Amino acid sequence: MTSPSAQTRLLAGPTLSAGAESRRDHLARLGPLPSAAARRDIIPTLEASGLLGRGGAGFPVGRKWRTVAERAAGGTVVLVNGAEGEPLSAKDRALMTLRPNLVLDGAQVAADAVGADEVILYVGSAHVTARWSIEAALAERGGSLTVPTRVVQAPDRYVAGEESAAVHFVNDADARPTTTPPRPFERGIGGRPTLVQNVESIAYAALIARAGDDWYRAAGRADSPGTGLVTVSGVARPGVREIELGATVGEVALAAGAGRDAAPAVLIGGYFGGWATLDEAWDLALDPAGLRAAGRAFGCGVVSFLAPDTCGVTATARIMDYMAGESAAQCGPCVFGLRAIADATARLAGGTAGSDDLARIERWSGQLAGRGACRHPDGAVGLLASALRVFGDEFVRHGAARTCTVGGRRRVAA
Repeated sequence: MTSPSAQTRLLAGPTLSAGAESRRDHLARLGPLPSAAARRDIIPTLEASGLLGRGGAGFPVGRKWRTVAERAAGGTVVLVNGAEGEPLSAKDRALMTLRPNLVLDGAQVAADAVGADEVILYVGSAHVTARWSIEAALAERGGSLTVPTRVVQAPDRYVAGEESAAVHFVNDADARPTTTPPRPFERGIGGRPTLVQNVESIAYAALIARAGDDWYRAAGRADSPGTGLVTVSGVARPGVREIELGATVGEVALAAGAGRDAAPAVLIGGYFGGWATLDEAWDLALDPAGLRAAGRAFGCGVVSFLAPDTCGVTATARIMDYMAGESAAQCGPCVFGLRAIADATARLAGGTAGSDDLARIERWSGQLAGRGACRHPDGAVGLLASALRVFGDEFVRHGAARTCTVGGRRRVAA
């Protein structure tokens, strides 16, 4: 394995404004991948590294790969998940656009490790530049890795990136999650065991294959080792940043040009995450394991600051409406429950709420959790619960007095 250096990071190399790193520059910076034999034996190294999946669930990558590799006798598939349906996240498309050869290297490592006979690069249809970059890098390699490789455009839907939805779409052109066994690792694309792994996780595997598990564990300040990508918005200098896991929200804010008084609240983890006041979040470590233990979520690495002139009730209502519209529409809790909650939240935001709308969304949220065919409604009501805590007084004002304190006390509806 090569010696680690400052150049061994996901976003190391050319400045991000320079565009996609060429294969020549990529190899000059990182060197070639280890031998095929070494790649086939990479799983113990991944397990030792402690690398967690970066698609939102945070499942250990090495364990996931081993589960698929143990079923490799009849052939397996690797699906590199770049759907990135989360509206506030841009990290996966940044990797695919700017470091496409790192993504392809990771796909090669995965294919060798789990005995795959096919690789599918599943790229969001809205991420046109990312797809072009991946396709150009693939063409430079002769149009394939060492196994047949193809690019599939993922529908521009929030649920399309859920792993069973991704497999369902490749198999049947239907990007809805499947709710019963077998799971993709048992029988996925074409009936074969399928490894579905997020783009960032795949890219990290390419670095760990070169630099080793000790290198990866050398970074990280809290419970989770390594670095991670976060998408920062609502600040003077928004964008995708690579942080040492365990860096605080305050450090991210300062690096992006925002002080402690820059925002009343921050959304951590994206639409499957939760709100926190900036004051309570300032010293909060962005560490997947630590956040999970505290009942929060690192999710897809979103850190989105609420603008001072934006009402938290209104911002939450927009998210709830989006989540209700993006459901898979295959079970009652989403079709009826989530839509009813979104509509009631919209009435509160708009000043047209009935006397019991606030009590209803509190009650309905508790009743909806855990009852959906997939985790979509759970994520939505989890975010709403955090909003009711952080913006609780504002929800009451909107409902009872139909006033909003953002920008001064004002009526929210005629």
